[in-house]
Amino acid sequence: MLVKTLLSEKSGPIVCIPAEATISEAAALLVARRIGALLVMGDDGALAGMISERDLVRGMAEAGKCVLDKPVAALMTERVLCVSPDDTIDSLMATMTEKRIRHFPVTDKGKLVGIVSIGDVVKHKIAEAEGEAEALRAYIIG
Repeated sequence: MLVKTLLSEKSGPIVCIPAEATISEAAALLVARRIGALLVMGDDGALAGMISERDLVRGMAEAGKCVLDKPVAALMTERVLCVSPDDTIDSLMATMTEKRIRHFPVTDKGKLVGIVSIGDVVKHKIAEAEGEAEALRAYIIG
């Protein structure tokens, strides 16, 4: 299976935030959308980084509540690893585990086409396992 399969199973827009937005705005958007990370877009519309719940917690631990007024650019991860729609889900899982990263932007020929999370991978793997179990039951009964 390929990453593009995960993207096809998702609905809704890619949630992004500008680099100059505040940490407070980022936190509110994460809560409102019930997601764990945001893609950060630069003035030129290109991917500038990512900010996750972990980044916000780390910022609060280091700077206290004054961090809420800082720009997203102050806490975001700038060097973002991306995956391709044609990468395998198994290789994505291995990278997620090895690098301890839960969210990956998906780019195709340099263009942002989506984002996948560990939750997307787990949901897909559970559905895949349930399908295989059902096929085995049908084989044994039939």
